[in-house]
Amino acid sequence: MTAATYQYVDLPDASVVTTRALLTARENIADTVAARAMMCIHGGAGFGKTLAVNTCLRELEPSEDVRRVTFRARPTARAVRYELFTALDLAGEPPRHPSEFDRLLKTALAERPRTFLVDEAQWLNGEAFEYFRYLWDEPATRFAVVFVGGEGCHTVLRREPMLSSRIFIWQHFTRLTPSEVLDVIPLFHPIWAHADPDDIAFADQHAAHGNFRAWAQLTAHARTALARNGRPRVDQELLRWAFSRLA
Repeated sequence: MTAATYQYVDLPDASVVTTRALLTARENIADTVAARAMMCIHGGAGFGKTLAVNTCLRELEPSEDVRRVTFRARPTARAVRYELFTALDLAGEPPRHPSEFDRLLKTALAERPRTFLVDEAQWLNGEAFEYFRYLWDEPATRFAVVFVGGEGCHTVLRREPMLSSRIFIWQHFTRLTPSEVLDVIPLFHPIWAHADPDDIAFADQHAAHGNFRAWAQLTAHARTALARNGRPRVDQELLRWAFSRLA
């Protein structure tokens, strides 16, 4: 998988690396989908949550009907209804009355099994999470939900016992450890494949800090420097130039 997969950075030749977190997510998501349950994947920004989940869900398609929903502000239950209406590709105009809207969504969600990826779930408040629970609790509906978000997502869910008790699996994404960096980064992009491990460790210590998004940004700058200078491989002088762009 290449460049566009890495959010916010156009990075040709980048690969999705099978980290321990991704392997765990693959198992957790498969089990959640099979159970038609709800799970929560949470962690800091740039730790690879969305990338891992999208990779795992793509492996389940097309046999699994996956619908993706992303929230960019704190949505009300009304906003969640409209997002689901759009995600389900329902025909006609959205109903004006909440009870009618709820019946429509319940009917649609009972038609066949589906999985929802709810990204940026840290923006959801108790009301929005509760609406997903309300639909999921309906005996006729058949869908799984993968909530993906920052630590705020975990905090809100844990604060509400009725919601928390329905989360089938929790998975916490963390930074790559220094040893993981040395294993993973040479596989991530060709410019690191033959780099000195000390230089990779230097880059992680001073700039990337085990954060996959930071590694993608650093790799883009280092790749530019290599092309401009005609150097055969990354070194600490080149890395310091790349660091200056990240400061």
